[in-house]
Amino acid sequence: MNRERTARAFWTTAPGHGELREQALAEPATGEVLVRARYSGISRGSESLVFSGRVPESEYERMRAPFQQGEFPFPVCYGYASVGEVEAGSASLVGRPVFCLHPHQDRYVVPASMVVPLPDDVPMARAVLAANLETAVNAVWDGAPGPGDRIAVIGGGVVGLLVGALAAAIPGCSVTVVDIDSKRRAPAEALGMAFAEPVDAPENCDLVFHASGRAEGLDTALRCAGLEACIVEMSWYGDAVVPLRLGEAFHARRLVLRSSQVGHVPPGRRPRWTRRRRLETALSLLADKRFDTLITGESGFDELPELMPRLAAGEIDALCHRIRY
Repeated sequence: MNRERTARAFWTTAPGHGELREQALAEPATGEVLVRARYSGISRGSESLVFSGRVPESEYERMRAPFQQGEFPFPVCYGYASVGEVEAGSASLVGRPVFCLHPHQDRYVVPASMVVPLPDDVPMARAVLAANLETAVNAVWDGAPGPGDRIAVIGGGVVGLLVGALAAAIPGCSVTVVDIDSKRRAPAEALGMAFAEPVDAPENCDLVFHASGRAEGLDTALRCAGLEACIVEMSWYGDAVVPLRLGEAFHARRLVLRSSQVGHVPPGRRPRWTRRRRLETALSLLADKRFDTLITGESGFDELPELMPRLAAGEIDALCHRIRY
């Protein structure tokens, strides 16, 4: 094949196995752009479930990523955090760095309306966090914290830390990240939050976000919530059945368990906020250099077939692992 008319993409081909595939690349038509990827980010939660073949059949359609190739369970080309430069297409975008909700692929053609130019003060290497930060913005909207609230975030992964950082910026808010891994203390404190292990988790909180992906974390979230408080559930468990203690004081404390998912803008904002406006807002917030602390590893695109099994198995202690093209 002519290299100028092909691209390489990462495909998951079976549970725990992936490969780089070369495929034809069309020339951009009117209203389209050709993007050369420079970085992409791995979302360890959802991408690990996809890589392990743990997407329930009932969720095949809802779990589709923009520009996903293939169908669940396999083979599938999945991902949604690509940053690159526009090489051809719409004249106003050529040469500009952009973010796109696209799988891991070195070059791709998409409608110009689906790329978002990066703000001048947001480097491409940090912009891989945009999809995670968009999820965090949505969760904060769902939780609706107010000034002075006492807030717990259960799970110090990338999304949990981003949610906590946004909440900690509200005047008077006190935010504690709770995690079983003490190494999450440093990034939590760097982003303006306190840190505690589950045994020392704060109680009587006004609002709790759960993002650990573990049933034990959700139990901790219930324990942290004060009277009539809300627990915002951000974890997605794939095909797992999650036990939950809804006895004890759950009803007596009149707790609210609310799901949060980035697929929909919350109803109260939907008349004014489009998904693009939300993504543009997330990108603008990445001007904060402190978010670099969440990127804890980087590998070349060629290494992805060997890297992804280790990330999915938890063998690599990473927050956001960045792929370099």
